[in-house]
Amino acid sequence: MTAEPAPLSFAGLHHRPGEPLLLPNAWDHASAAALAARGFPAIATTSLAVAAAVGLPDGEAATREHTVRLALALGSGPYLLSVDAEDGFSDDPDDVAELARELWAVGAVGINLEDGLGPAGRHAAKIAAVKAAVPGLFVNARTDTHWAGDGDEKDTLRRLDAYQEAGADGVFVPGVTDPERIAALVRHTDAPLNVLYSPAGPALDRLADLGVRRVSLGSLLYRRALGAALDAVADIAAGRVPGGTTPSYADVRALERSVSVSTSANSTG
Repeated sequence: MTAEPAPLSFAGLHHRPGEPLLLPNAWDHASAAALAARGFPAIATTSLAVAAAVGLPDGEAATREHTVRLALALGSGPYLLSVDAEDGFSDDPDDVAELARELWAVGAVGINLEDGLGPAGRHAAKIAAVKAAVPGLFVNARTDTHWAGDGDEKDTLRRLDAYQEAGADGVFVPGVTDPERIAALVRHTDAPLNVLYSPAGPALDRLADLGVRRVSLGSLLYRRALGAALDAVADIAAGRVPGGTTPSYADVRALERSVSVSTSANSTG
């Protein structure tokens, strides 16, 4: 009888030949549990959903507490968890390192840190501080040159070089969709390249052929869920039966964690 191979580590999932890590992003326990039930070994969070859920702005360091709280809720799940931590919620590398310790302590194995087009040296210092504080935490270093900038190639490569030198385990360039640009980034970087899936960009198999090692979905699933809710209520208002997949009440209840509920408050002695 042949023993089943041991599950790959989070870093190992980035090094499967021809098979990039497709990383879906969850926003609460139910979404993470549902994705895990579909067989995804690793799940990330999405900062937009964390912010939107509490009515705060995304990308403005307003959701540190909420991000840690979500990591606490998801960190013990049957999957590998990576946390979208914006820019680390601070310009101080020591503060970002402390956040990394908190996330590691609750079960996260990865962190995504974005530069927001700020100084590359400052972002590199954050990466180095995190790796020094929590060597086992997979740091995915994101540059926003294509996401929020003009996609300047020299600036992109300069930033990726600095982040790799600082110890980044992976590099992330959201917003790049041109196959030739993606292939050039793959050739240039030693660390696994992560791109953001775009319906208007290459399909997953094409990204695999280009050498991409990680494909994130970002806030796409969350936005699709909101869109599905709006479509459903519009159908109902118009007298139509809503289409699409609708998990049953029992399906959602099946995603619950097993918890012991104390009855001491109702005890008569």
